[in-house]
Amino acid sequence: MTSQGVYPARPAWGRPEPSETEAWTPRARYPISEVPALLWRERWLMLAVFLGLAAIGVAFGLTLETMYPAHASVLVKLGQEYVYAPPSGDAARGATPTNDEMVAAETEIMASEPLEMRVVRRIGVARLAPHQASAYASASPEKREMIIAKLADGIARNLKIDTAPGLSVARLTYQNSDPQIAALVLNTLLEEYLAYRRSILQTPAAGAFDNQRHAFEQRLAQEDTAYQNFLSSNQIGDFDADKTALSQLAATVEQQQYANDTALNEKTAHLSAIDAELASLAPETSLYHDTDPTAQAKLADLKVQREGLLSRYKPDAQPVKDMEAQIARLEAGIAAGHTLTKGPERTGLNPVYQTFQTEKLQLTAEVAGLRQTGAALSDEMSKLTERRLRLAQLEPQYQNLNLDRDVLQANVKDLTAKAEESEAAQDVAAATNDNIRIIERATPPTTGKSLKVPVLVLGIVFALFSALCVGLLRVFLRPGLPTPAAASRTLDLPVLGAAAFKQTA
Repeated sequence: MTSQGVYPARPAWGRPEPSETEAWTPRARYPISEVPALLWRERWLMLAVFLGLAAIGVAFGLTLETMYPAHASVLVKLGQEYVYAPPSGDAARGATPTNDEMVAAETEIMASEPLEMRVVRRIGVARLAPHQASAYASASPEKREMIIAKLADGIARNLKIDTAPGLSVARLTYQNSDPQIAALVLNTLLEEYLAYRRSILQTPAAGAFDNQRHAFEQRLAQEDTAYQNFLSSNQIGDFDADKTALSQLAATVEQQQYANDTALNEKTAHLSAIDAELASLAPETSLYHDTDPTAQAKLADLKVQREGLLSRYKPDAQPVKDMEAQIARLEAGIAAGHTLTKGPERTGLNPVYQTFQTEKLQLTAEVAGLRQTGAALSDEMSKLTERRLRLAQLEPQYQNLNLDRDVLQANVKDLTAKAEESEAAQDVAAATNDNIRIIERATPPTTGKSLKVPVLVLGIVFALFSALCVGLLRVFLRPGLPTPAAASRTLDLPVLGAAAFKQTA
């Protein structure tokens, strides 16, 4: 029996009849046209659900306050704090981040919790949240920090920072139920941000540079002591200068050796030639000898006699002719050399032999001197070579000591310059924020935004939808067949009659 007392005439042909122990539950099928009528039957349930949810939505919407958004914008440019300066050396010096990376870093600082807590401390809990002023005043330091952290979290929830790729501008929005507080919080946030970012980006490095420089100076003093001990123990004044001087002196001595050897060879050869010449010369030789003048005197005497005869005879006289014939024969003998006789002769030292002997003595002395000079030069070259070999053995140790000193001196110089540069950069950064410009400061907004109407509308719409869903759920889950048509469609049987349902006692 259905809720309206609909009785089926017989089972449908071909459908198996249920056994006595088997329960058969029909599934009702409803057309769209019957849904409104079925929902109308559940109107009181649907109305109760609608009113309950609508009341909750309206109550929640009425609790919402009007929020006033304050706006500000900041321009971010490249600054000294973003230029990479390595603590030591020059690797990657001057590297800079991209524009988007700088803006992202600055917005992260703007949205940081420590900055928001600084804002709360500067404005004060009494002005920012008057209802918590008495609790804050009587709270312990730990609870005060907790109150400040909660208020900072509230600022973070109502703060919105918008950026766009490729733009150097960050837009800030903060909303509050009080327009004056909204502008005050946002402006205070910007002011504290300018100070807070310096403590984040401009980390004091001058002290670290000084400490590192002092450490390097101590190591440099130790290296200087080891360097001086090395020089004094090896009797070196200036290693590089001594090495250069020894090289130059060795080159000079070597050149002198070459010149000495050349002169020695030349003098020795000359001496050998002189010895050969002396072997062929006699130590003594004829100095001069006189010639016999008898023939000449005889000729002169004959000529005198001819002149005497001419004074007494004619030229063709026989005595004169005989005299002339005699004179002619004597002149012919003299001319032929038949009348020459060797006169007195003197001998003595051969001057050529004596000259060669003198030159030989000089060359012998010069050769001996050149050989002594060569021996002295060889000894000096040996000493120079030994000294140079000693310096060559000591050079690796010297280079290591010198390299360590040079590196430490360069580091001390670099750290001194960096400490001064860092101190100057900190002073400049503490005095200005030229790379951060506040384009627009927050002003108290005149118009607010409220979610009361959207929340009320949404609550009513949700209540209607929920009531409809509850009604449909009730319709489809209610047992039985609500109408004769539904019974006929569900059981596939004709309905012969319908009776109203009567509640029994």
